[in-house]
Amino acid sequence: MTDFKIWMNGRLLPQDQATLPVNSAAVFYATNVFEGLRAYWNARDGELYGFRLADHFSRLRESMKMMRFTVPYSDDELFEAVREVLRGNDVHEDIHMHMVAYVLAPGLDATSPSGLYINPRRRGRVTEGKGLACCVSSWARTSDNAIPIRLKSGSNYQNGRLAILQARADGYDQPILLNQQGKVAEGSGATFFMVRKGRLVTPTTSNDILESITRVTLIDYVCPEVLGMEVVERVIDRTELYTADEAFFCGSGYEITPITSIDRFPLGSGDVGPITRRLSTAYMNLVYGIDARHPEWRTPTYRAVVV
Repeated sequence: MTDFKIWMNGRLLPQDQATLPVNSAAVFYATNVFEGLRAYWNARDGELYGFRLADHFSRLRESMKMMRFTVPYSDDELFEAVREVLRGNDVHEDIHMHMVAYVLAPGLDATSPSGLYINPRRRGRVTEGKGLACCVSSWARTSDNAIPIRLKSGSNYQNGRLAILQARADGYDQPILLNQQGKVAEGSGATFFMVRKGRLVTPTTSNDILESITRVTLIDYVCPEVLGMEVVERVIDRTELYTADEAFFCGSGYEITPITSIDRFPLGSGDVGPITRRLSTAYMNLVYGIDARHPEWRTPTYRAVVV
């Protein structure tokens, strides 16, 4: 199947029928908030697991609150909508989904009526066995007092789009953005981690970054309990990037994506580092259910949920 059906306001529709008016706030002003959801096919269990859906729904509601609108769906209804779009498309493979809440009325100040759609799509690994060549972008991350990155809105991603297009024009794979204070923030659409002097380090949530669910998964569980490493959350200077031993991006879309050079400085040996490899394996084992701990994070699509 090449074209998955889209769940839109309670109905599964062919892609060409899932439309929005051109004069709506959603289209004209990008008045939307969204979540990138992942579901993973476990052939052993014969089950497709959505990962940390409840946390994504919670963040979606926080974003809607900041944008001053809501959608008429409970969390239970959102769970069932995800199951419906996956079962209705007969998905038996790893899948990425965009869950998008939007304002339908025209006008910059519009807050209602609102709607929601879920768009499933195939999205492979960002890299397969090799790392990214990154650069420090000349574009600064937008600030919490301007367009807050904590707000996961489509409009925010224009900042990252400018950075990634410039990075590609300059011969790099991806950018790393600094905040208005000149400190490391994140990638164009992913959280940044580095390994320096044997310690895992990532910027704090007050450094103009998205409050990433994958980031929390690594900090609270994968790193300390599986790898036996604590994560240090602190301000990171630009020059620290060049002396890091390893680095990677993480996120629902990026999963664990290694970085092997920054501004043409090789990190460590210039290959994917051992800690990044171990962390990637541990994370993927968790989302597939090979690591059976934290079953509450994996929502089954086809099997009945016992409450």
